[in-house]
Amino acid sequence: MSHDPAPAFHEAPFPDLFAGPPAAPEQGAATDDEERDHRLAHRARLRQRFMEGGAAAMPDYELLEMILFRALPRGDTKPLAKRLLRVFGDLNRVLAAPPERLAEVKGAGQAVIEQLKIIEAVGHRMARAKVIKRPVLSSWSALLEYLRSALSHQDTERFRVLYLDRRNVLIADEELAEGTVDHVPVYPREVVKRALALNASAIILVHNHPSGDPTPSEADITMTYAIRDAAGVLGIVLHDHLIVGKATELSFRSEGYL
Repeated sequence: MSHDPAPAFHEAPFPDLFAGPPAAPEQGAATDDEERDHRLAHRARLRQRFMEGGAAAMPDYELLEMILFRALPRGDTKPLAKRLLRVFGDLNRVLAAPPERLAEVKGAGQAVIEQLKIIEAVGHRMARAKVIKRPVLSSWSALLEYLRSALSHQDTERFRVLYLDRRNVLIADEELAEGTVDHVPVYPREVVKRALALNASAIILVHNHPSGDPTPSEADITMTYAIRDAAGVLGIVLHDHLIVGKATELSFRSEGYL
């Protein structure tokens, strides 16, 4: 006949009569609650200053901090904002940076990258709204502003074509090719083919120089004349070719190339 083992008994640990009370935080060390309160107060101050004074009242790093609030709801965004500006140079270049470049910056995770790309897209959409479906010649400064926002901070050459109707109203703006840091492949036949599909009467060519210098190369000039000649055969006018640099633009028409 088997017997169940006798229950085991353990003596409760004897209290340490010599142990002091729980250790208090070191003097001067912030608790989690204090850090949270400080972060929330800092964010509230930035928001208030922005609403009262607008963007002009804030340096780039504080605007970038606020952009990052939604991506990092519980973190301190100031170190990351300053780190991004240190790597890319200014706010425009941070927003225009490719996702893979942003991911190389410590603290810039997927949520941060998505937030920056959303803000970039909104900026482009707002600038585009000022020129699309409007006469180009009467909104030239707005057009240049739009092209700067889209191209001046890109790391690779990008080729765009603006398609105009008979009244020089911008009916389409399309990127036809992306190249390397100093070259982008362009095929005149594709430019003209797309113009015919859109029933465009005129076009403006646009590309950027990541080096910052908008001076046209021999290849730029040769390509421009090839497109002008191909379009001209079909009655499509080449109004201009704009090269966007870091700080300024060059117009083939103004410089006498066309």
